[in-house]
Amino acid sequence: MRVAIIAITANGAKLGATLKSGLPLGSLFVLEKHATGEAVPFAERVPTLMARLWTDFDGFVCIMATGIVVRSIAPLLKGKDEDPAVVAIDDAGRFAVSLLSGHLGGANALAASCAELTGATPVITTATDANELPSFDMLAKENGWRIDDLSRVKVLNALLLEGKRIVVLDPTGKVADYCGGKGNLLFCRDADDALAAGADGMVVVTSGAVPQGLDPSQTLVLRPAELCLGIGCNRGTSADEIEAVVERHMAQLSLSLKSVLCLASAEAKADEEGLLACAKRKGLPLLFFSSDELNKVAVPSPPSEHAFAAIGARGVAEPAALLASDGGSLILKKVKDGNVTIAIARCALRCIS
Repeated sequence: MRVAIIAITANGAKLGATLKSGLPLGSLFVLEKHATGEAVPFAERVPTLMARLWTDFDGFVCIMATGIVVRSIAPLLKGKDEDPAVVAIDDAGRFAVSLLSGHLGGANALAASCAELTGATPVITTATDANELPSFDMLAKENGWRIDDLSRVKVLNALLLEGKRIVVLDPTGKVADYCGGKGNLLFCRDADDALAAGADGMVVVTSGAVPQGLDPSQTLVLRPAELCLGIGCNRGTSADEIEAVVERHMAQLSLSLKSVLCLASAEAKADEEGLLACAKRKGLPLLFFSSDELNKVAVPSPPSEHAFAAIGARGVAEPAALLASDGGSLILKKVKDGNVTIAIARCALRCIS
């Protein structure tokens, strides 16, 4: 985590130096009259500094009164899934307060780290942590899962706190591991059992369609990032066409785009502008494999004479998807759609973060 440590007093500068030494990606910013050593001096007001740094860091540790911090960050806030972690530490180093984005942003963990480094007491006020209960947003964060509707986290965490019965449909088993027996949770094997349980809320872990009959207002859907899309395309294929093919075939299989882990293709496509632009739009990593790597993978479809003549690979979409899935299995054999060929593989369990 890239952390900006901000201090405005002489004692705060000393605390900041201690924190910087213990936070590998920490940068220390100190009011210029107190700045020494590796500290970056600043002269502007704290709100101006915060606005300048806001998008460059994953977390902020502000050694100053919480009132200053609150007024400084208020105009910058967007949402709990976007805002960086913010921790406030008093000038005497007695308390490290997790102020913003405690779970998804990592402020609770950052406050704990700051407390350990300085001898402060960590102050964590998120309700689930205060009651020593698991939280569904942290469950998602720790497993690298995406959340369909962030507003449902609040609903399900509230039910958890109230001791209400929550049904869980989770083929990965990771919800049970994370919760460790805490909370009034009932784990079901299928949707029929879940619906028959008559619970107050439901947590569904799936990359596919959500079972029908569930109350969407009381259902939290978590999407494991487990799908690898192998993409082949003709030279000059536009990002719009590639994106349309991806969305069309994902929809036909009732698969969620939020469960896509990566795109994968042949090394010869590393300069394909449409493919690069598509990956950037989707915010997805794009993996490339050499023709030799692709040719070593056993695939169900016949070799492609066109691909072999063009780049020396007997196929692109299927072997690229399988290589990216690290031992997973194909759930969509290659399909030629216009200028694009697509195949989809689901990761082996060990590949799912």
